[in-house]
Amino acid sequence: MAGDVSGRVVAIWLKRAHRGVMDRVERAALSAAAGVVDSVDRSRRRQVTIIAREAWARCMEELEATVDPSARRANVMVEGIELAESRGRVLAIGEVRLLVGGETRPCERMDEAHPGLRAALGAEWRGGVFAQVISDGTIEVGDRVWWAASGDAGATGPRQASSGVTETSTLPSRA
Repeated sequence: MAGDVSGRVVAIWLKRAHRGVMDRVERAALSAAAGVVDSVDRSRRRQVTIIAREAWARCMEELEATVDPSARRANVMVEGIELAESRGRVLAIGEVRLLVGGETRPCERMDEAHPGLRAALGAEWRGGVFAQVISDGTIEVGDRVWWAASGDAGATGPRQASSGVTETSTLPSRA
């Protein structure tokens, strides 16, 4: 897999109630039937929301702000992988596969967190993406994230366990 672009999960949040606080967790179960298990306000098409740490950092720099990224209200924050223009692609997070449905457009709640945040997130897909779970499993902070190749919707890759040990499994070769 040399040369493959990959990143990692840096944060996971669950939402316990509509308009409620986002609880930071170390791991979360994802399923095609329920999306992010134990999190509310999801639809069949929008089961998981994901934001890139780099996009959040650009917004904070532009706004000269230091808002906690949980204010974005996404379920997962990744780093090292570009989410822009990814509609229709399969994002692999550890053993889980997510089909990206499109860009998550920021709502008025972003300006409640910080004036101008909604507009800053609206540029260049900075608000992140929404996705459907197509392969169930558990994700953890530190898990590797990569764009799965066609036909790789069920294979798993290296997983950085909380112990710091990397567990591996076989991936199909990529052309």
